[in-house]
Amino acid sequence: SRPVARRCFPAIRAKKGVIMVGNETTYDDGRGRRRNVTELLEGAKKANVVLETRQLAMKIFEDYTVSWYWIIIGLVIAMVASFVFIVLLRFLAGIMVWVMIVMVILVLGYGIFHCYMEYAKLKGEAGSDVSLKDLGFQTDLRVYLHLRQTWLAFMIILCIVEVVIILLLIFLRKRILIAIALIKEASRAVGHIMMSLLFPLCTFFLLCLCIAYWASTAVFLSTSNEAVYKVFNETACQFSGQTCKPETFNTSNVTKLCPDAQCLFAFYGGETAYHKYLIVLQFFNVFMFFWLANFVIALGQVTLAGAFASYYWAFKKPDDMPAFPLFSAFGRALRYHTGSLAFGSLILAIVQVIRVTLEYLDHRLKAADNKFAKFLLSCLKCCFWCLEKFIKFLNRNAYIMIAVYGTNFCTSARNAFFLLMRNIIRVAVLDKVTDFLFFLGKLLIVGSVGILAFFFFTQRIKLVQDTAPPLNYYWVPILTVIVGSYLIAHGFFSVYGMCVDTLFLCF
Repeated sequence: SRPVARRCFPAIRAKKGVIMVGNETTYDDGRGRRRNVTELLEGAKKANVVLETRQLAMKIFEDYTVSWYWIIIGLVIAMVASFVFIVLLRFLAGIMVWVMIVMVILVLGYGIFHCYMEYAKLKGEAGSDVSLKDLGFQTDLRVYLHLRQTWLAFMIILCIVEVVIILLLIFLRKRILIAIALIKEASRAVGHIMMSLLFPLCTFFLLCLCIAYWASTAVFLSTSNEAVYKVFNETACQFSGQTCKPETFNTSNVTKLCPDAQCLFAFYGGETAYHKYLIVLQFFNVFMFFWLANFVIALGQVTLAGAFASYYWAFKKPDDMPAFPLFSAFGRALRYHTGSLAFGSLILAIVQVIRVTLEYLDHRLKAADNKFAKFLLSCLKCCFWCLEKFIKFLNRNAYIMIAVYGTNFCTSARNAFFLLMRNIIRVAVLDKVTDFLFFLGKLLIVGSVGILAFFFFTQRIKLVQDTAPPLNYYWVPILTVIVGSYLIAHGFFSVYGMCVDTLFLCF
């Protein structure tokens, strides 16, 4: 035998292509049974995977210990970049929007030109005139790029998209100007309420508390089971199948009446009413987690909406604004609107729990061959996904109306919905313009910080080549910096997005 992970394993060796233990192809497993060496080999492979995973985890941990301060520096750079982007929007929003629009038109124009050049180049080449219908479906997609018809189709699609965008710009130019004005105004509002950029940390902290409470409750519930032991015997016995205790079994009457009886482990779970309904308690715990998490997010949205609304409605800015607009809005939300927030969160939590239940049913039905049930589940999952997105959108605008007017949830949701429906074109244009700007901002910040981290940790920047820490896997800190940068940028832009939505509804 040989030691592996502090355990004795039979020593395997190959002799003339045959795997053996000692000089035999079978071995004693220590329980009086002869087993084949192939079984041992399979087990050894699985044990090796565990050991390799452990070594990988240790190396990743080592990388974090030597690079954690550089990761923090990378995240600080992402924070500064996000802040600078928001400041730039205040002064260059108009230029940035029009530059983006022109860039999209130019990129599409180049695409049309490239497709035409490829289409013209393939003229007269062998096999290029085969139609897509005759070619049929091919797994190698490169085959399609050698056909003239493919490039013609691409060119037609891009021409249609180009014409649609140009027509939309002509008809919606006034709406785009409103969007630009609103983005500029949102930058001014954020400039007057700088504390709002740090508010997502408060929401994040409260969400962490919710997650910790849910996780600890789930762990306590799942480990509150008990090991159940039952009487097993080969001959007839009146005690067969009854529960027993291994500690006192040898001194009980059972061994006297049934000498061959044994007290063996049956299952883990317990047989009381509490243990039978553990799944219901877990389900309730999940539901409460969704409700609490949605309530925390709603509280954050109402607080930000209240602060930005106080900026919009102030006649003289910033003199007529409260001294601490964020704290004033937070106090109002907790004192007057807790019920409305809880009700809005409850509706969303119910939909989310239904979605989780459908996912659970889908997981259980994967082994089944019932096509209709799978189709029905897919339809339900799609419908409830759409419903969740709609409720989130409606709740967000309802919370803004609650912060502005102080009305209850139902009244606010109705007023917000009809107000948005009356201005549907403005809503659509504003939403898409701001979404695209924020997406560009996130992409710019994450991309630039990610590239900087890549060049630094791979020691390609000659000035700081010796400063970079030695790493087992350079992708560990790079990936951490990229994910962290995205979360920071998302936090900044979520505040900015809330500001735009609030000012838009006020307008």
